[in-house]
Amino acid sequence: MIAYVGLGNPGDRYSKTKHNAGFWVVNEWAKKHHLSFQPGKGDYTIAKHNRREVIVVKPTSGMNLSGSVVKEIAYEWNLLPPDIYVIVDDVDLPLGSIRIKPKGGDGCHRGMENIIYQLQTNKFPRLRLGIGTEENMRPAEEYVLKPFKSDDEIKVKEMIQKGTESLDSILIQGINYSMNKYNN
Repeated sequence: MIAYVGLGNPGDRYSKTKHNAGFWVVNEWAKKHHLSFQPGKGDYTIAKHNRREVIVVKPTSGMNLSGSVVKEIAYEWNLLPPDIYVIVDDVDLPLGSIRIKPKGGDGCHRGMENIIYQLQTNKFPRLRLGIGTEENMRPAEEYVLKPFKSDDEIKVKEMIQKGTESLDSILIQGINYSMNKYNN
């Protein structure tokens, strides 16, 4: 069993903000596989893939408190950190690029920082989605809570598609193959 955990902030207020890129990718992956999200036992929604050993999770606790949800689903589903794939926005990557890594630091991302703190390890895989543009991105806390400009929409859609495909690749061919194919 593996979990794809998309990070974002719940509610209409944040639905179109850059910080919700993780939600966008897991939503698209769930849609592609005809899965629907249901309320979880805690502060999250969950979709289960019936034919594959995959759960898809979206914390509803808010980005910066995602760690307690990840810890909860790890316990509930008996998952080890390498079984938990976190899908997250990254302001330090150019818009449209993705990076798959088997482990790593928090990259000054508060959601990732909270997950590392709650799991007491950074040895879990992640799919980082590049949201960096030509705009002034500092302070990052303000930049990530704004929508993309209309000029960026094509790259955003391509990134969501590439992220969705990479989740299929991870599931079928594994993380090493997928890193070689999608990291650019």
